[in-house]
Amino acid sequence: QFSERTINRIYLALVWGDLKTDTGTITANIGRNKKNRKLMTVFTNNDEGKHAVTHYEVVERFRYITLVKCKLETGRTHQIRVHMKHIGHPLFNDFEYGGDKILRGTTFSKYKQFIHNCFKILPRQALHATYLSFIHPKSNKIVGFESNLPEDISSVIDRWRIYTNQNKSIL
Repeated sequence: QFSERTINRIYLALVWGDLKTDTGTITANIGRNKKNRKLMTVFTNNDEGKHAVTHYEVVERFRYITLVKCKLETGRTHQIRVHMKHIGHPLFNDFEYGGDKILRGTTFSKYKQFIHNCFKILPRQALHATYLSFIHPKSNKIVGFESNLPEDISSVIDRWRIYTNQNKSIL
């Protein structure tokens, strides 16, 4: 079912920046980075890497970061992380793909402290698989599994809601 692309996978991700459109599709080949084999990269030359497609939809905007729902059409290693970086919106606190720095926002020290506190609460990339479904091999019925956001991601989202609402006048 993976190779036939009949498995439905949905993820939630916090990404840096305010996406221009509410929905979109990223189609870009992904393969191993030639300088660091542990990382993946987008290849603009269609002769390299493997075909990869990620559909995204904005769930909530926080001006400097955005909560997005991602649906995979293909299943490449680090696909969401690589595709979001490719379009200029790396995952929040993603060390491997450049999201572990302050990429958007103000120069206020209060803001910098807020971001560093969020990084401490969420010491990993802000990505979570929320839904998976597939056709059961014996019953031939679709079975689906949901997973709530873990506490660390939920806590950071709540903090962003409060921060954004408190600072509307300076945003």
